[in-house]
Amino acid sequence: MKKLSAACMILGLSLFAGGCSNDQIDDHIISLQDKISDVTASDSTEQEDQEPSTEERVYIDELTGTLLDFDGTHLTISSNGETYVFDVSQTRLECKYGVVSSDQVSVIYQGQLSGTDISTISPIKITDKYHNETPLEDRTLKGKVKSLTSNALVIVTEKGNTVTFPVTGVRQYYKKGIKAGKWVYVHFRGKFINETLVGNKQYDGSFTKVISVSDTDPLKVPAATPTPSPEPKKKEQHLRAKIVSVSTSTMTVIPQATGSELTVSLSSAPVYFKGGMAPGSYVNIIYTGKFNGESTSGMKIRGITGEDPDILSVRNITSTVTGTILGTTANTVLLQTYDGVKILCSRENVPDLSSSGMEEGADLRVTFNPAKSRTSNIYTCIKFEDP
Repeated sequence: MKKLSAACMILGLSLFAGGCSNDQIDDHIISLQDKISDVTASDSTEQEDQEPSTEERVYIDELTGTLLDFDGTHLTISSNGETYVFDVSQTRLECKYGVVSSDQVSVIYQGQLSGTDISTISPIKITDKYHNETPLEDRTLKGKVKSLTSNALVIVTEKGNTVTFPVTGVRQYYKKGIKAGKWVYVHFRGKFINETLVGNKQYDGSFTKVISVSDTDPLKVPAATPTPSPEPKKKEQHLRAKIVSVSTSTMTVIPQATGSELTVSLSSAPVYFKGGMAPGSYVNIIYTGKFNGESTSGMKIRGITGEDPDILSVRNITSTVTGTILGTTANTVLLQTYDGVKILCSRENVPDLSSSGMEEGADLRVTFNPAKSRTSNIYTCIKFEDP
């Protein structure tokens, strides 16, 4: 009976220890699990006291530093003067603003870190710095447009630097149209550090978070009112079309009325895209005159407006981005787009209809939700498929 009582006491202690499992990773508390050997009672044979069971200690800790770079599967941070490169292919990315250059982040890991040797640890997730009192600030950069596509805006700043920004799904307003040489204001979060320098005075802003782009500062879209026509007899008409591509001052679309491609100028009329200029999304072309079904000859473009993703149901969102897979983590996939920027997409609960199995080097088309991708540069996605 004494042995049975001892077994019950040990079992009780075991259950008590199990009930106190600690998942408060941010408080850096070591979780300890004790393995207790089975105790068997024997009424006929006296046994020696069992040796204490070996404890298996699982160490959970964090390393905080400045985010320097990310290639899809490896994340680089700087901490206390040292540089660390982590394999995050099995790690969750959970920062509020996504993966943003210069952001203060914490690498939560399992194991014990010895100096700069990271071979003994396994990253679990990347999060914002615990109790970070200095969140990323909004910044504004002014520059002349060099080129614009659905995903990339290239500007030349007042200091002569060439900067490429990702504008996939980004709110854009050009009061007097858009063309090369036009001054615009880019509102974004993040900083341009040495790791973003890709050439002589050339910077890659792929890992910033662009909030908006406009030719006015601040961005202020006038209330929707009928556009006055120089000739009262000419009535404004509307043409709904699907975006195919953007090339700085022109946009190629497919009008629903014809089904054939049409090139429309963006340079001489107000242009407003609340959810960006993504292929697959729709625009409303406001014009006077007559559309002949083949070209804009005979049309006077009065304005071009993209659809509002805030009022669309998920099944009606058709904005897409296409690129080559650079790498994956536990919950993201990083794409290199054809127009030169990197786009990071969430894989959380997203149907994968592609045939690649997320293999590096494969091409992927992503349908994403612009309305839910405004805060973070990890895009909220709806589905993955082959291009």
